[in-house]
Amino acid sequence: MISVVLADDQSLIRTAVAELVSHEEGFSVAGQAGNGREAVELVRQSRPDIVLMDIRMPVMDGIQATAAICADPDLAATRIIVLTTFEEDEYVLQALRAGASGFVGKGTEAADLMNAIRTVHGGDALLSPRATKALIDRYTAPAEPAALAVPAALALLTEREREILLLVGRGHANGAIADELVISPHTAKTHVNRMMTKLGAHDRAQLVIIAYESGLLVPGARP
Repeated sequence: MISVVLADDQSLIRTAVAELVSHEEGFSVAGQAGNGREAVELVRQSRPDIVLMDIRMPVMDGIQATAAICADPDLAATRIIVLTTFEEDEYVLQALRAGASGFVGKGTEAADLMNAIRTVHGGDALLSPRATKALIDRYTAPAEPAALAVPAALALLTEREREILLLVGRGHANGAIADELVISPHTAKTHVNRMMTKLGAHDRAQLVIIAYESGLLVPGARP
């Protein structure tokens, strides 16, 4: 059973999504929150598998709430999917940096939302690496220096891990990485997991961000 917490200041949206989730086989609604602070408290109490987190909320916004949840080692098993609209796209990268596993638009189809929850619950980033890369291409300018001390962390990677980080940043899934480097998908996955540990990345989406913010990849550059 996949348990889900809904965090949104619009009760109509919460009610609609709760109705959808609760009627899907294998899913349950662990609770609802009307602002970010309530969401953090509810997640600490109920320990859900997934949080559907709105960005713009009173008291504490969704990005702050996401950061608080992801920074709590007791909540390491909880994954966050950020809800967004086109007007809020500029916040998506901030949410990924805070530890979110991805995002969906509020206008997404019901089936796509449920599949997104399943994807994140399965341990993957919400969107394909290619979709995450497209978002970063849009909002990360090559002239901006990295805000994080990522280059030093990259020194911890082996040459093969650097190769794989480049491919992750370019939108390759584990199967495509395996084909490119003539290794098994299991080996590719092992390398990706090791990189997450070395770089302190919450999930694959954050590896993509690190690849760009470190200067290892330049937005818009051809492979």
